[in-house]
Amino acid sequence: MRMPKVLYNYYERRLAKEIEPGSVPAHIGVMVDGNRRWAKQFNAATMQGHQAGADKILEFLGWCQDLGVKVVTLYMLSTDNLSRSPEELDELMNIIANTFDVLDADVNISVHAMGAPEILPDYLAARLSSLTARVPATERIHVNMAIGYGGRREIVDAVRELLQAADADGRTMAEVASTLSVDDISKFLYTRGQPDPDLVIRTSGEQRLSGFLMWQSAYSEFYFCEALWPAFRKIDFLRALRDYAGRSRRFGS
Repeated sequence: MRMPKVLYNYYERRLAKEIEPGSVPAHIGVMVDGNRRWAKQFNAATMQGHQAGADKILEFLGWCQDLGVKVVTLYMLSTDNLSRSPEELDELMNIIANTFDVLDADVNISVHAMGAPEILPDYLAARLSSLTARVPATERIHVNMAIGYGGRREIVDAVRELLQAADADGRTMAEVASTLSVDDISKFLYTRGQPDPDLVIRTSGEQRLSGFLMWQSAYSEFYFCEALWPAFRKIDFLRALRDYAGRSRRFGS
């Protein structure tokens, strides 16, 4: 049974008041999971689920801007997702491209690509490149788009780039190995120069990372939500923030 709108609005306002500005995570990672299952609930086409999920991303970024979140990383398309049927992928890529167009029109958003653009269709890779090259007039939020992304691949790419840089500097592999540190690898991750995520949210009830930000999330807090992504509401988000604010972060201790 759905909550009457007047009660929903009251509850949302009450939750928002519980979130202290200083407790809002600076960087949130989100695994936007459940589009296909959401569509299946309504006997709708899979693409209706993907479109509803894309619409929810835009709504979610608005919530984040209102609450002062500075960085959001969205797990939109994994390398494993690229094994879906050509028909579904074509429609999904078009939805993603249209989402890029909407983001491009927002002067408050900067976008950074995470993943392997070479495995994307040429038109989508070009659109993503154009979007990431754009400098926003006033950046209120930075968005990492994980598309064609795999966590293991990111670590392999980082190590490969580190070794290539060392070779260009004339260093031997023995020299690299003798001084190699966590920070050395972090400098070559897709999110280099950015803070690690404070909070990682996954929708749809699944409780696993599926390779998302494997390196960066070592000390992140995790929040698993039963709602499918297209049905994820602002009160679900506020509950996640409230839960995060109530935790004592130990950073591995």
